[in-house]
Amino acid sequence: MTSDQAPVLWPFIGAPGLPPTGAQIGIDHLSGGSFYADPLGWVLRDDIPVTNPNIFAFGKPGRGKSATVKAFVLRMMDFGYRALIVGDPKDEYEKLCHALRVAPIAIGHGLPARINPLAFGPLGHGWDQLAPAAAQSRAAIVFARWLTLIRGLVGSQRIGEQRVPFGPSDEVVVKTALAELTGYAHAHTKLTEVTIPQLWHALDEPTNDLVTACRYPTRQQFLDATRLLRDALGQLTTGALAGLFDDHTTIDLDWRAPIQSLSLSRLEPLGDEAVGIALTCLNSWGRAMRETAGPGDLRIVVRDESWKQLRLGPEAVKSFDADLRLSRRDGDVQFAIAHKPSDLLSAGDTGSQAVAIAKDLLHLADIKVLHGQDAAVAAELEALLGLGPIARDLVTGWAMHGKGRALWSVGEQAYQVQTVLHPAELDLTFTNDAITSAT
Repeated sequence: MTSDQAPVLWPFIGAPGLPPTGAQIGIDHLSGGSFYADPLGWVLRDDIPVTNPNIFAFGKPGRGKSATVKAFVLRMMDFGYRALIVGDPKDEYEKLCHALRVAPIAIGHGLPARINPLAFGPLGHGWDQLAPAAAQSRAAIVFARWLTLIRGLVGSQRIGEQRVPFGPSDEVVVKTALAELTGYAHAHTKLTEVTIPQLWHALDEPTNDLVTACRYPTRQQFLDATRLLRDALGQLTTGALAGLFDDHTTIDLDWRAPIQSLSLSRLEPLGDEAVGIALTCLNSWGRAMRETAGPGDLRIVVRDESWKQLRLGPEAVKSFDADLRLSRRDGDVQFAIAHKPSDLLSAGDTGSQAVAIAKDLLHLADIKVLHGQDAAVAAELEALLGLGPIARDLVTGWAMHGKGRALWSVGEQAYQVQTVLHPAELDLTFTNDAITSAT
């Protein structure tokens, strides 16, 4: 057969080697040489079928997912990258932070840290010095981010078994209220930062100007039409996460530090939905902090337990989708971690909009790291990721027989990789402290 035909039947033998740039991860078991990961570098090369630097890592618990992520993050720091952990539900990155002399920020009830997901971020600086066209362009970015966040937060709330809808009329109301509260609607040169409780109050006690601007004939009609929207925002203000994301930001991260981590372990007792809402808030805030990242400010954004956000419905999925789409613009490597590909399908019912969007997320990550999975997951590996029988058997067979083993799918090329940890990294990547301390 020809060289064009050979890779179809023997994909691993036919896959071309990758250049030795970026983080040295471990051993490529097919070539016997070292395997290097360089997502942004791969995007810049025409001979590697990668158009975005995003990574999805899947694997059964205990198969070495987090160790591989931490090794990748740590080793890429030698190439000028910094890490941002936007929500660490289990404090898995605490040891790594302390080793790099950075104290992780803990978020929880009774703690001083507050984060305002409606913060302007760096785009709020120097607004009064902008020309009108530049101010309008900047406002479009900020208001789009806020709308994506509010849409996701409102859509995460439930009425019985249904998610609260967020339609075009709700979007007009929220955007108009935010423009009024910030002063943008009145052409103020210095805008006022808004919090979620202030937005809720503005909608719950609307002014005549707001009612008119939203094209409602009467105040009562405004209140009737926005009841679900207002109730959803009120629940966010008075519910389980009250006092965490409803005031002005009280932390000041050092963005020059090699790593920053926002710990959510104190929220675990509140349940997966509360953690998912917190992740949505943090992701929006983190995106704001990166909107004016300068050239060369490279960041690895780790999104652990991402399935908890995706389970909040279609609007939360859209918020996650927006972050992945901006990775090339911001110079970020978005690294999302989940247990198995079907976690994305938990965003909604079969055939729903949420599931369709979640499936599309897979196409926004050209790099997939597939750690060991049970044989029961084999069908979804083929259906969702298009793996052939050889690759599927490696994930459900070879990768299950040792920690750190994974199939790295780089575009259409596949590599059988064993992560190799330095002895100094073993303690930093160990995640079974609770078990060992109990014994």
